[in-house]
Amino acid sequence: MEQEQFNPRTDLSALHTAVNQIRTVLGNIIVGQKQVIDFLIVGLLADGHILIEGVPGIAKTLSAKLLAKSIDAQFSRVQFTPDLMPSDVLGTPIFNTKTGDFEFRKGPIFGNIILVDEINRAPAKTQSALFEVMEERQVTIDGQTYMMDEPFLVLATQNPIEQEGTYRLPEAQLDRFLFKIEVKYPSLEEETAILTAQHALVNKTLLNDVKPVLSIQQIQKARDIIRNLFVEPKLLEFIAKIVTETRNNSSLYLGASPRASLAIVHSAKAFAAIQDRDFVTPEDIIAVAAPVLAHRILLSPEKEMEGLTTADIVSQIIKKIEVPR
Repeated sequence: MEQEQFNPRTDLSALHTAVNQIRTVLGNIIVGQKQVIDFLIVGLLADGHILIEGVPGIAKTLSAKLLAKSIDAQFSRVQFTPDLMPSDVLGTPIFNTKTGDFEFRKGPIFGNIILVDEINRAPAKTQSALFEVMEERQVTIDGQTYMMDEPFLVLATQNPIEQEGTYRLPEAQLDRFLFKIEVKYPSLEEETAILTAQHALVNKTLLNDVKPVLSIQQIQKARDIIRNLFVEPKLLEFIAKIVTETRNNSSLYLGASPRASLAIVHSAKAFAAIQDRDFVTPEDIIAVAAPVLAHRILLSPEKEMEGLTTADIVSQIIKKIEVPR
C-alpha cells in the first residue's frame, strides 16, 4: 500500500533536515539502535531528561556523547561513584584571599548537555542534589540561586544487572526523567557490522570527525514549533485514560502521576515532528507511552515474580483502551 502524503501546515523542513543530520551522525557510528537514536532526539526536542539503561558495552555512553557532539553546546560529564559529594556535582563556594569574599565555583552540572555516567552508583545525598536542577533548571547554594542556560539536558546511564555498590534511584528522581530507554543487545547482523567497522578502524576516524549539526538557537526554535503542534481533544482523553488506568490496575503497585500525562503529550508532539508531521496521531502516543511510563510505575510483587515488566503492563493497558480514530 502506498503511504499517504501529508502537507504540513507548519513548516518543518528545517527541523526535518536537522533531525536527519543527527540520525546520520549517530547512525554512522552506532550500528542499529535506530529507536534509541530517535528517542534521544525526541528527548532533546521535548526538553526532557533521559535515563539510558543497559548492560555494559552496548554504547550507552557513546550514544550520549555523540548526541552532545552533534550539537553546538557545552557538554560535561560526571562519573557517579559512592564517594561523590553534592558539591562535586553542583559546585562550591571558594574563599578568594584577594577580595576577602567567597566566590561560587560552578560544578560540572552547569552546562547544556550533561552526561551522568552510572547514576545509580552515588548515594541518596548526592542524588538529591539533582532534584532541583532537573525539575526547575536552577541550583540554590547558600541561599543564592543560579539559573541554568538553555538547553539543559541530563543524559544518565545505569546498568540494571549489577547491584553491588549501587543505590536504587528515588521514585521522585525517576519521575523527573522524560524517558527511560532500554538499550538491547545487537542482532547477529548488527554485531557483524560492528566488528567489520572496528576492524577497519572506521569508528575511530568517524568519532574524531563528528561536527555539530544543530545550534542552540535552532533547538530553541524547533522546541517553539513543537509546543504549538496540534493535538485533538480525543487524543488528550486517550492519554488521560492510559495514565488513569495505571492507577487502577491490579498488576501495578504504583501508578503514574499527572507529570507522566504531560510527558506523553510533549514527547508525542516531538515524535510526530521528527516524522515530518505537524499533528499528533494515536501511533505517536503509543510509540512514546512505554519509555515515558516504564520507570514511573511499579509492578505488584506477584507480577514481578511472574517475570513481567512495566513495559508489558503498559502494552496491556493500551490494548484494553479503544484507540481514537
